[in-house]
Amino acid sequence: MKLTIHGAARTVTGSMYLLEVNGRKILFECGFFQGKRKESHERNRFFPFVPSEIHCMLLSHTHIDHSGNIPNLVHQGFEGTIFCNHATRDLTSLMLEDSAHIQESDAAFINKRNQREGRKDEPLAEPLYTLREAQAAVRHFMSVGYDRAFDIMEGVTVTFHDAGHILGSSEIVFDLREGARRLRLVFSGDIGRGKSDLLRDPTPFEDVDVLILESTYGGRTHEPQETANDRLCAILNRALERKGKVIIPAFSVGRTQQLVHALHELTEKHSLARIPIYVDSPLSINATEIFRLHPECFNAATNEKLRNHENPFGLQTLTYIRSADESKALNDHPESCIIISASGMCEAGRVRHHLRNNIDDPKNTILMAGFCAPNTLGRALIEGQSHVNIHGEKHVVRAHVEVMDAFSAHADRNELLGLVERSTGPMRQILLTHGQLDQAEALAKSLQVKHPDSKILIPDLHESVEL
Repeated sequence: MKLTIHGAARTVTGSMYLLEVNGRKILFECGFFQGKRKESHERNRFFPFVPSEIHCMLLSHTHIDHSGNIPNLVHQGFEGTIFCNHATRDLTSLMLEDSAHIQESDAAFINKRNQREGRKDEPLAEPLYTLREAQAAVRHFMSVGYDRAFDIMEGVTVTFHDAGHILGSSEIVFDLREGARRLRLVFSGDIGRGKSDLLRDPTPFEDVDVLILESTYGGRTHEPQETANDRLCAILNRALERKGKVIIPAFSVGRTQQLVHALHELTEKHSLARIPIYVDSPLSINATEIFRLHPECFNAATNEKLRNHENPFGLQTLTYIRSADESKALNDHPESCIIISASGMCEAGRVRHHLRNNIDDPKNTILMAGFCAPNTLGRALIEGQSHVNIHGEKHVVRAHVEVMDAFSAHADRNELLGLVERSTGPMRQILLTHGQLDQAEALAKSLQVKHPDSKILIPDLHESVEL
């Protein structure tokens, strides 16, 4: 039994793992790598294996760094089934079509600009995949509920457990049999913090032999969740005193719904003035509708609200923006407002246009409320860079940039350690992925103290590990 890490190795994007057992190849995760443009293009365009040789694929959750390259996989010859949770299937269908649409739109925008500015020597920008290719990929999906074991081939049984990260997020449990050998491999996926306003807590791992554990915040602790709404309110009220706009880049699935719920609570408690709030992302709107269809993913408190016909994702001052014309009209909005728009790392989508039009005004505020990978526009803003590049143009950052991580959907160091402590099994091997090297190393040191008999690895890109 062999595992090869083809993505999210010593970094947090491009999750992709190849499991070889009983002479067959199983892929789990097939995400976009997000970073420097040229490197991203190369790694996303070309696979380090032959897609047609993959027997089947499993997907832990819908975020683009885990699912975004599935259309390329299918287009290049993969013919198998893609297994995931019910909510993940519904959300990923939206996510991939939206990703294709954004790529096509961004390519058209860049080509039109280059033509207008006389850049005839610039090569034509092309999307990594088209809407048609995204739609073709979705036909390969088959969904399975939580806690229901199913066979994907001889000697491999899989179970999805709730990871508490976003709607439908799953830990993937592999029960492997090869000859006389028996082994339980657990892939954590992305682990939530627990005690969410909306979702259930992550499920502890059981009887684990080999654990693949995310380490995004393996060396850090987050701001307390209990004070998150108060800090958000303080940031927004200071911003509104300047009579500017507030731009919040947010992932369409998970972060947007979490922020809308928080704004709903603050407005209802009269802590925040009733000002216009816009969710400018068709994907976010459609994803929010899917949230309502999956009560099995919510905690007891949220289900109680839904049973009482309360809407945790809506308030009177909230407007969902679908059309491009409505989105462009926000540039001319004369008064203070809050604009939540995708993507969370500011690498694509409408948020880049909002940043482009508002980043140079000191009255405005940009609130970064989530993790951004290195070499992304979002990370440049978090690091306080004075100049940033948006759509090939340099912009001076004069707007106030605020950063808060209390709304992170990722468990921090203590929360990851706590989950492992509540888990069972020998954990003979622990592989740390989906984290920068310093975060993985910090988590490895903490885990080694508590699990001195475990072999803890931080695999490099394309490294193979015998299980």
